[in-house]
Parts: sequence; structure tokens; C-alpha cells
Amino acid sequence: MCPLNYRMHNYGYLMKTLITLSLVLLLTNCAGGNVSQIKFGKKCTLADNNNLQEASYVWFVSKEALSDFDRRINKKNCIKS
Repeated sequence: MCPLNYRMHNYGYLMKTLITLSLVLLLTNCAGGNVSQIKFGKKCTLADNNNLQEASYVWFVSKEALSDFDRRINKKNCIKS
């Protein structure tokens, strides 16, 4: 591998890492004081009569909703598309 390509590859990896860490820090700070947990992984709400549902890989869970969050919003609810 050419030394220039090797340096550019390392630079790209470093930049991706720095951007990811910065976004995690910003998301954590934007969560506010009412957030009890931040949950990761694909989870979905139950589909309504029109087969519409909310799906996300990042969920900000409030203290009030924490007790029944996993029962209401989980991976089993996701519609296969």
C-alpha cells in the first residue's frame, strides 16, 4: 500500500471516530433532565389500523415511561417489510 493512501485511510478512520464521539456527547447533552435512559437497538411501537408505526434505533426514555417501555415498545412489534 502506498504511504499516502495509508495516511489517508488512518485520517478517515480518525475523523469518523471523532465525529461519532462528538455526536454521542451532543445527543447525551440534548436529552435533558427528564430522561432516565437512552436505549439503543431497533424497536417499534404497535401498528395502528393503517399499519403505521414508529421505529427507531435510538430511544430517549423518560422516568415516567421507563416502567412499561419494554412492554409497549420492542423489537417484536416491528413489521417485516
